[in-house]
Amino acid sequence: MALLLCLVGVTAALAHGCLHCHSKFSEKFSFYRHHVNLKSWWVGDIPVSGALLTDWSDDTMKELHLAIPAEITREKLDQVATAVYQRMDQLYQGKMYFPGYFPNELRNIFREQVHLIQNAIIESRLDCQRHCGIFQYETISCNNCTDSHVACFGYNCESSEQWESAVQGLLNYINNWHKQDVSMRATPAFLVSPAFRCLEPPHLANLTLEDAAECLKQH
Repeated sequence: MALLLCLVGVTAALAHGCLHCHSKFSEKFSFYRHHVNLKSWWVGDIPVSGALLTDWSDDTMKELHLAIPAEITREKLDQVATAVYQRMDQLYQGKMYFPGYFPNELRNIFREQVHLIQNAIIESRLDCQRHCGIFQYETISCNNCTDSHVACFGYNCESSEQWESAVQGLLNYINNWHKQDVSMRATPAFLVSPAFRCLEPPHLANLTLEDAAECLKQH
């Protein structure tokens, strides 16, 4: 079974929410907030719905519950945004709704959005299993909407030659990482993981290709 190591290229700062990073988010949600008072017969629905829309981004980050950083590709972010905006636009096309209906529908769309984002992030990480060695893909950090990248080490190698090449690529990646400015670089996950002590800085100086391969095969 293929295993993977995930290395995060950017450290999170402020919580914004993945959808917040989409180019049409501000325009769309500004419209939704300004027209919320036209969607329910019951005045009590208006502040509840307004709060849901205002807190949408922060609540998204709270509900993701991911063990990996929230880094999403632009392609998948576009797919999530298209699905969410379509549901929201359909909801806003209707006339006034009966009490309670509108905020409940907003909650349903919110939960669906969280599920879509979770799947999008996890699917990209699992795709690493189809690779042998270091593989990187461009992402957007859901925390601060900056460009980022995720680098993975995939174990899905089909021959000893591919495996040796993959391990050599990993060693080169580590060496290049150590040459970066300490104040600017993000720490790769495998350098701090207890499961990979042989790849920590104190051992790197004398680490051979064979030792690295043996270390990784144990996991």
